[in-house]
Amino acid sequence: MHSSQFFIPDDGIRLNAKLDIPEGSDRLVIVIHGFTGHMEEVHITAVSSAFNDLGYATLRVDMYGHGHSDGAFRDHTLFKWMTNALTVIDYARGLDFAKEIYLCGHSQGGLLVMLAAGMRRELIRGLIPLSPAAMIPEICRRGEMLGHSFDPDNIPEEIAFDDKTLGGNYLRVAQTIRVEDAIDRYDGPVLIVHGDDDESVPVQVGIDAANRYKNGTLKLIPGDDHCYNRHLDQVVGAVKAWMSANF
Repeated sequence: MHSSQFFIPDDGIRLNAKLDIPEGSDRLVIVIHGFTGHMEEVHITAVSSAFNDLGYATLRVDMYGHGHSDGAFRDHTLFKWMTNALTVIDYARGLDFAKEIYLCGHSQGGLLVMLAAGMRRELIRGLIPLSPAAMIPEICRRGEMLGHSFDPDNIPEEIAFDDKTLGGNYLRVAQTIRVEDAIDRYDGPVLIVHGDDDESVPVQVGIDAANRYKNGTLKLIPGDDHCYNRHLDQVVGAVKAWMSANF
């Protein structure tokens, strides 16, 4: 395994990235963390290692305002993350060994890769959203965001989230996004993995998304939570089984 850590530039912002390449690999999975997360979380590294075990290279990246990438958490938006994702995909396309590119993301990262696959549908070979927070745009249109309520027609300049602050532009941007359009644009194979005891993203969100995809597969993990703290081995097994069966 060859590993390297570096920054990918994106219009003046540096994105912290780590590339792991098994010997002889010619396929690459881009792996993205979720809201408040980073590339070294246990569930992110476990799934990345599962791809490596199958011979896939992985490119893990911290998005804007997260991990060791530039930008403030308060200022991140889904538009900024989408720009990041497109930049990372372009970087991956420039890697000589990467003949095929796949996307995998957790939570908000799951939403992100769903959006990115819709935009680069001709390039993305397969899509693996994990506990995808695909409901974020819709709940923001209703005036909700992860346990916080606000007036959707008079968005506040910021809201407090645990020990962090989220700027109002995040909410403004999210309200404009139509996840269904991205789902409908992607025809490739999709695996959605969701714990049925997810405390952050209702399991029905994953069920509905899998049903809407033209080539969607749903794997429910009984009794598991949002970050797979109870049955991460089952998540890893589901990803490995699906990748082996489809590619």
